[in-house]
Amino acid sequence: MEKADLEELREKVACEAVLETAGFAVDVKESTRRAVKYRRGEEIIIVIHDGKGWFDPLSDAKGDVFRLVEHLDGLPFAAALYVVADLVGFVPSQPQWLRQSRERMTDLSVPERWSARRKPWPGSATWRYLQDERALPDPVMRAAVAEDLLREGPQGSMWAAHRDPSGIVTGWEERGPDWRGFASGGTKLLFAFGAATSLRLCVVEAAIDAMSLAALEEQRPDTRYLSTGGGWSPASSEALLDLAIRADALLVAATDNNAQGETFAARLEALARDAGCQFARLRPELEDWNEDLKAKRRKKDGRDGCRMPAVRLKGEAPPG
Repeated sequence: MEKADLEELREKVACEAVLETAGFAVDVKESTRRAVKYRRGEEIIIVIHDGKGWFDPLSDAKGDVFRLVEHLDGLPFAAALYVVADLVGFVPSQPQWLRQSRERMTDLSVPERWSARRKPWPGSATWRYLQDERALPDPVMRAAVAEDLLREGPQGSMWAAHRDPSGIVTGWEERGPDWRGFASGGTKLLFAFGAATSLRLCVVEAAIDAMSLAALEEQRPDTRYLSTGGGWSPASSEALLDLAIRADALLVAATDNNAQGETFAARLEALARDAGCQFARLRPELEDWNEDLKAKRRKKDGRDGCRMPAVRLKGEAPPG
């Protein structure tokens, strides 16, 4: 097949078509407009670039629609061509996004869009969402607001800032009752909660988990709680390396208690070796730290019989 024919075929068949016909389904709650998560049992594929690209968050596999067929079916490239060709004209179903618009302030820069939003305050829609649905206690939210890490997003959602080493906002994690995303046009670096001088670096996958772990540990003064925003970008890796190379630093992989969390933890362990710092693995008892925090509140309220999650590493001193 000529190169021009390959390009035409690549343009006509989206990765979504391959996944839908292979039995994958969209995980709407875990998807954004720019990164759509598909699941088939324990398998996960993230579709990007408007359906022209994909990656497997549990491995290093990625590529175009042809590579996707090779990855899923174990076919050689020549056979994958026929599978893709058979999908020409197939229109995959689209998820019914609950969010109608990502961001209308396109004439403003990322830092300007951040500054245009109000900080949460007790009783505001964002405050109620974090307090009522996410079980975050007032002291943690007040501390995060004092560090200028939070903003009121649309429809009662939360924005949590990622900043570069100079303190400039490069983007923000967006979380609401029914959807999640990242700032349109923004860059993922790190959400960082806690003193910049802290040498214990707890790395999680979401800002809400960072604040949840801080709540469970009663905001340990020796700890900085960091979120990569669910991704693993070169920029995030470099930012973590800059923090980990300091003398006496301890890099703690506090990622989710699932396959993806273990994959991220392995990458963090490799980064710790590169930095020459100490490393430890800290797992939530449930799937993530926010689930642990909510379970703790249910137990306190007498609504759940589960035991309080353990959040200390073996041999560590008690929180605080």
